[in-house]
Amino acid sequence: MKRIITILITLISINLANAQFNENNALYSTAELNLGNYLGFDISLNYLYQDKYSFKIGYTGNIRKPRSQPEDFTSGLKGLLFYGLANPYDQLENYHIGVGKIYNLNQSGTIRANISIGLGYTLIREPENWERLYNGFLAENYTWNYRKHNTVSLVINPKIEFPFTRFFGLTISPMLQINKDRTYLGIGIGNMLGSLRKRIN
Repeated sequence: MKRIITILITLISINLANAQFNENNALYSTAELNLGNYLGFDISLNYLYQDKYSFKIGYTGNIRKPRSQPEDFTSGLKGLLFYGLANPYDQLENYHIGVGKIYNLNQSGTIRANISIGLGYTLIREPENWERLYNGFLAENYTWNYRKHNTVSLVINPKIEFPFTRFFGLTISPMLQINKDRTYLGIGIGNMLGSLRKRIN
């Protein structure tokens, strides 16, 4: 599902960058790296109407060191070879939609605030049932299994957008995801690609 969303957003953005788009609309993708109580990324497809209102659909994927991980856990040689990518992680994924209001912060339209709020379908995977092994230094010294569940989140995502050209820009994006099980709080920095704003004469 993540791969399909990424391919779809990329294809739409490439097509829009080479096409004339209605002066009352803008359609673009954003890709951001997130840093907060989890580490991850966010991708989204964004639609603007008359430079006043916004709608977005997106995906956020985040990980962190497991809160349940034993202090003496080691991934052994496998962890060294794969730079820790084979390690267990607390995982927080979110498919979300949002609506918002656009506020231009300068006359040229190169700085704007996109204040968005919405709902997300959140998937949580966390390792549990750690059992000690005695395999030596070169192997993992614990086994575990993942506990999986899902929930609905409130997603608050104000963005400061910098559409420097009609087709490319940068973003700074605080994000808060709240649900009954976990809370994500972080900030993202990334880029915008697509039809970002009206032609400047």
